[in-house]
Amino acid sequence: MDLPFSPDDLAHAENFLAQGDIDRALPYLQDLREAAEDYIAVACPTTDDTQYFSFADEFSWLAYRRVENDPRRLVPAPLPFDHLYADLGYAYIRQNEYTLARDALMQAVRWDPMNCAHRLNLAEVFHALGNAQEWAALSHSVLERASDPVSAARAYANLGCFFLDEDANIGAAAGCAREALRLAERDALAEHLAERVATEHPEAAELSDAEARGALEAAGVPAEPNAEMAICLIMCATDAAAQGKTDEATRFTIRARDLVGAPAAKALIQLVREADAELKAERAGAAADAEGGSAQTGEGEGHAE
Repeated sequence: MDLPFSPDDLAHAENFLAQGDIDRALPYLQDLREAAEDYIAVACPTTDDTQYFSFADEFSWLAYRRVENDPRRLVPAPLPFDHLYADLGYAYIRQNEYTLARDALMQAVRWDPMNCAHRLNLAEVFHALGNAQEWAALSHSVLERASDPVSAARAYANLGCFFLDEDANIGAAAGCAREALRLAERDALAEHLAERVATEHPEAAELSDAEARGALEAAGVPAEPNAEMAICLIMCATDAAAQGKTDEATRFTIRARDLVGAPAAKALIQLVREADAELKAERAGAAADAEGGSAQTGEGEGHAE
């Protein structure tokens, strides 16, 4: 079956979006979506045993397996369907069609559930639709999947505003503000939350960092991003280095460092190296045992003759 569109087709639509020409971008994207959905129904069906995803790279595949524990066979989609739906969602947002934007962005998340930009954009659409609970839930889900500090910081900023507006949980809001600024001190959303906390609840400044983190955890929010993401980044960095891809290995390592901090990243690198060394030793031992067994069998056969 022929592919429903090409990467150039999607780039053409994105060029319209970049120019702000929504009137031309939107019908073009809608046509691409219609063709894509006809193709997906036949070529990429979801079953109990198989699911197709359009993950961006090997890291996303590895991270998804570690976070989601999905037992199904995961198959790469032939096209970045998540980008198509994300572009469509953006076009609908520009038209103030938030319900349609929600539906499109939900599909973007379905095709790449590890893409935190899709999740954060969808969260903002729910917020615009007045659904604060879903806004908070999606922001919370980012903390488990974020592999860059800015995405994590924005998720904390959303949650901090939620605690101020919905729960009056000042301790948790302060904890979110501090964690957001630690991760991305110049991010506009992090700065906005910190300013709100300082202006509306100056007493929050008296909380120690330990108390603020405790308030976060009591509210069910992790006090730092998921270290599993840093482990996946370091594993990918190790693989890239072994393949001679120095620049790629450096990028993965820097992302891990920025996410969890230099000391934690250094400790995780050591753990991954030790685990790799143990695995190699086990494999070498198993190979030696197998070779020894084969030699003994050969000797026995010789004596029998």
